[in-house]
Formats: sequence, structure tokens, C-alpha cells
Amino acid sequence: MIHLLPFQPIRTSRLTLRAFRPEDAAALFALRSDERVMRHMARPRATSVADAEKLIATIAKDLAEENGISWAITLQDDDTLIGTIGFYRIKKEHLGGEVGYLLHPDHWGKGMMGEALEAVVAFGFDAIGFHRIEADTDPLNDASNRLLERHGFTREAHLRENVLWKGQWLDTYLWGRLAHP
Repeated sequence: MIHLLPFQPIRTSRLTLRAFRPEDAAALFALRSDERVMRHMARPRATSVADAEKLIATIAKDLAEENGISWAITLQDDDTLIGTIGFYRIKKEHLGGEVGYLLHPDHWGKGMMGEALEAVVAFGFDAIGFHRIEADTDPLNDASNRLLERHGFTREAHLRENVLWKGQWLDTYLWGRLAHP
């Protein structure tokens, strides 16, 4: 059985993954409105801090209902949100979920998302009890595709024109990682 509560923060060698707070709204807005961060995501961009506040409320509701769990990524010596990572589209009956993440461009290329991903995947398998973790990516998102491959995910499918975004059909890659390969 899948249980997401009680929420548990995660610490890595450089990062703290903690619960979202209302005061994260400005930093979350900066991430969700940055075209560099959102370029490969077929999701609406945040247009105001209020959009980020609504997302934080949705994250809290999803956790309370045990339908999703997300962490705010911060540096250990600075509590400012620099990214997000979490599990969405949880399939309780199949012991699985989808991982998704964002990181501020100032921190790209430093191995931080790999560190966060490995910690969250381990948490998903060990603490939550997932059997399988998936990720969907844009085939053009080389950085995310390399990240997943480096961290033990297998590209299982190239789904053609499966997402309609702003009047255009987009492809996605489906990645998977099992608890016991």
C-alpha cells in the first residue's frame, strides 16, 4: 500500500528537500515563468505570484489526499527555493508514480538535479514502496533525457504526437525505472 504521509524532508550532501511554504511563492513564480525552465514543458507559464500561490495550495491538497508529493529544493546553507521535484500521477493500485522536476538555470550543470533525483527515487522505492517510477520528457530536452539515463531510467517508448499543446502535436519519451531491475 502506498502512503505519502507523514511528509518527510530529505537531505543530500548539498541539498535540503523540504515542504513548500507560502513564502516560496515568489521563487516558484520565477521558475514557472522562466522560458528557459519551461521551454520543454507543455504546461501554462505562471503569469503572477498568485499562480504560484495556487500551485503551492494544490501541492498541499495533493499531499493531504495522498495523490502526490513534492519537495522544494534548497541549498543546505540557503533556504531559498531553487527547484522542485516530486511524484505525480501516482498509481496506487500499481505501486508507481511519475517523477517531475524543475531547477533554476543558475544551478544547471552542477549535478544538483541528479543529486535530488537519486534521493527522491530512493525515497520513492524505500519509504513510499513504489515498484516503478516513470518520467515523461520532451525528446528535444537533451539535458533531462541524459539525466534520467544516467540515473538508471530506461527509455521505453517514443510516443508520437500524444500531447496537444497550443495547437501543435508534440512527441514525448516515456522513461521507467524499477525498484529491483
